[in-house]
Amino acid sequence: MASFLALLSSGLWGSADYHAGKLSKKFPSIAVLATSQAIGFITGVILVLLTGAWHAEAFGDGGYFIAGACAGLCGYAGLMSLYAGLSTGRMGVVSPISSLGALIPLSYALVIKGDQLSTIVSIGVAAALIGGFLASGPEVSQGLPLKPVLLALSAALFFGLALVFMAIGSQSSALMTMTMMRTTTLIIGIGIFAKFRTLGGLGKPELPILIFIGVADFAANLLLGVATTKGLVSLAMVLGSLYPIATALLAYKFLHERLHKVQYVGIAFAVVGVAIISAF
Repeated sequence: MASFLALLSSGLWGSADYHAGKLSKKFPSIAVLATSQAIGFITGVILVLLTGAWHAEAFGDGGYFIAGACAGLCGYAGLMSLYAGLSTGRMGVVSPISSLGALIPLSYALVIKGDQLSTIVSIGVAAALIGGFLASGPEVSQGLPLKPVLLALSAALFFGLALVFMAIGSQSSALMTMTMMRTTTLIIGIGIFAKFRTLGGLGKPELPILIFIGVADFAANLLLGVATTKGLVSLAMVLGSLYPIATALLAYKFLHERLHKVQYVGIAFAVVGVAIISAF
């Protein structure tokens, strides 16, 4: 169950990223991000009201409040670093490096949580991580310019920390942790809107896709949080980090973007890794 939820999370994440990236080609990425995060917040509030999840432990060991707020801040900082990196450098440099953020929650799970993996499952984990990296289309033939690399490393760090905080808060309530995340990013978004007083041209025609992005992103976070409570945190985080594959495949299918040979290799590695993890 945990593996299925984590894989579903990566699919939704990748789909949300694909549509957000496509929309950001026409409108300011910061406007797309702020609006979709606000929709995610509304989604969380509705689910909380329907389920009564507010009764969960907010503070203390494993409480959702501080962990959710920290996850929101780190996730937002990671996205801003990623967008800044993509705007200043090649995607084939920035995206693969940012995907290495999965190593942080993996290390947390193995060292702090004490997850123990068999040799064969460890091979599966390694294959999946390599697959996710290669599926992002690493490109180093033209060198590694410093600024995009630093921004990509920043994105990896913040994304990894966000995943750790998500796992911590989910011990109390995955739903409240994700809603707290969106509450934090909503406050940031309101601050940005108060400064610029514009939605960057976004209007009713873009509302359906913005709703999809916001709901899919929230659902992806929620499913991954639940997955960390149903099985090993390490495996859930590795499987949840395969979202670049979904983004690449959607771009290939609908935007007719050509997949590089290294991406085919990455997808193959990821499939093998997932198969091993699921089987053992």
